[in-house]
Amino acid sequence: MRALLLVAALVLAGCGFHLRGSFSLPFDTLYIAQPEASELRAVIKRNIEAATHTRIVGTAAEAQASLIILGDQIQKKIMSLNSAGRVREYQLERTFVFMVANAQGWEFVPQSTIRITREMTFDDAAVLSKQAEESLLWRDIQNDMVQQLMRRLAAAKLKPADG
Repeated sequence: MRALLLVAALVLAGCGFHLRGSFSLPFDTLYIAQPEASELRAVIKRNIEAATHTRIVGTAAEAQASLIILGDQIQKKIMSLNSAGRVREYQLERTFVFMVANAQGWEFVPQSTIRITREMTFDDAAVLSKQAEESLLWRDIQNDMVQQLMRRLAAAKLKPADG
């Protein structure tokens, strides 16, 4: 039985298998160009420090690369109405635009966009529960966005991209 487990572990290690959430970023140090008090900065920093060996630094000058957030837009759109003209369904959308560059302006990850949407039904009779559901969906969208960001950072190359 132990031999079988050992063989399985060796096969998984040899094929490059990694648990989801485990990343290897090509940067030893990274600066996140967001205010210290930003919730998004805190979530990104927490994920990077928990899942990688990369250290988040306080200035772009001391960083090997900088994560520059060019846009972060949140929208709540009406998707459908009932026969009384009341909202029946919403679409929640977050569009996140970023790039990764160094202090000299070399782009390691060119401008990229992550767009995430979720649909949500709405019911006037359950306003409080729908507000709680919406909060959970926004949190899920943010977590999904940060995981996609982590995968894109892990795929970055230390040599500048086409430039």
